[in-house]
Amino acid sequence: MSYIGRTPQSGNFQVCDTIAVVNDQAAYTMQVSSVDVIPETANHMLVSLNGILQAPTSSYTVSGSTITFASNLITGDVINFIQILGSVLDLGVPSDDTVSTAKIVDGAVTSAKLASGVGGKILQVVNVATTTESSSSSSTFADVTNLTAAITPSSSSNKILVTVFCNGVGKETNNAYVGLRLLRGASVIAGLDYLAGLNGASGTNYIGTSGIMYQDSPSTTSATTYKVQISSEGNNATAYINRPNGGSVPSSTITLMEVSA
Repeated sequence: MSYIGRTPQSGNFQVCDTIAVVNDQAAYTMQVSSVDVIPETANHMLVSLNGILQAPTSSYTVSGSTITFASNLITGDVINFIQILGSVLDLGVPSDDTVSTAKIVDGAVTSAKLASGVGGKILQVVNVATTTESSSSSSTFADVTNLTAAITPSSSSNKILVTVFCNGVGKETNNAYVGLRLLRGASVIAGLDYLAGLNGASGTNYIGTSGIMYQDSPSTTSATTYKVQISSEGNNATAYINRPNGGSVPSSTITLMEVSA
């Protein structure tokens, strides 16, 4: 926040060094530990002269680090103390153990503000589910329809835990395998490469459920997309996911969880 003039001091309560009165002198320099100090205004001070608190502006004025009394002081007068209050409208730094959970604004505690050594916490979750059937009759991997999710990490050092559950998985005819793999952008990072399948069985073969769980290190704070691809191996047979069996409609999911470093 910008200010016209001096920036307010936050909770800066200070007691000035002892000031020796000089006969027939009204102006004195205020110091703390022998260093000049500048109050906010005359109203941000407590001044005691001869045991009596002085009224600001009428009994004294302030300019920079100089306090000037309304009349010259004489030998025998005593400046008991000058206390500088800082900005009385500013709460300053709260005392230990005084800020409750209810006083913290929702969303104010970000991963960047978490102390070191508290890694492993889930910071955000993105989940995408699809009931759309996808199939492939080629050994070339192709995107599974709608099984794509994007997440924006809050720190480049955080991990992304990716969980994929493919339901209604199967293949047609014999000597065919279903291949599934996980990509970050265009990069393959994990897969069940032709391991989900059954060789030698004729006709349609329902495998059921297959999945991938992988902890990734994208090393970025940009939006990152993860997707699932499917392929078929052997006899130009069709491999598929989300194919209904017995009337029920399967649902496959991809879940992304940001884990603090």
